[in-house]
Amino acid sequence: MKEINNKIYISIAEDFSRTPGARYYTDGPKSGEEFRETVLEKYFDDSTDERIIEVNLDDVRGYTTSFLEETFGGLVRKYGKEIVKKRLKIMAKKRILYKEKAEMYIENAKS
Repeated sequence: MKEINNKIYISIAEDFSRTPGARYYTDGPKSGEEFRETVLEKYFDDSTDERIIEVNLDDVRGYTTSFLEETFGGLVRKYGKEIVKKRLKIMAKKRILYKEKAEMYIENAKS
């Protein structure tokens, strides 16, 4: 993770795991729940923080749909769609399908 010009850059491959797991801690290591709780949520907990959080999905072996839904849908369920869409930017040059899925999970999650 790095911060440049008031923007947080997170690479899942570099800052979390090149082999992300499933949905919950109980499903095994490097779950979507773990990524959301230990990496992303700290940037959403302060309601006055307006920094953009850019998450890069590239350079991993792949994602389970449950990892993506728990990570990004889980953010919406905890912080609300408006805040997540305002502050989170999902990036991918190689993993475009996963980017589209993550954005779909944000859209479809219930606040």
